[in-house]
Amino acid sequence: MAAKTPWFDDSTDTPLIAEYARKLDSFLDAVADARIETRELDEQEKRVVALMKEVEPLLSPEAHEKVTRLLCEVTSYDLMQALHMAGHARAKTKFRG
Repeated sequence: MAAKTPWFDDSTDTPLIAEYARKLDSFLDAVADARIETRELDEQEKRVVALMKEVEPLLSPEAHEKVTRLLCEVTSYDLMQALHMAGHARAKTKFRG
């Protein structure tokens, strides 16, 4: 049996998933030109859907509900983080018209 990839840093309890994601070949290829193309998003969605379809039947009903909640919370976090970053990227000047 393969060892589990840890989700947290033992000493800081910091989540490691984003660190792993940044090392994925698919991610590195997509961000290499500093632009995310529609095709790249579509390909990523296909990878996510394929993995979800592979994992879903392996889960007990209780685990399925917890993983569903986890996926929703992670997605919410990613959306919030993107909006937060977009808000900080906006110009800080006031319109004086």
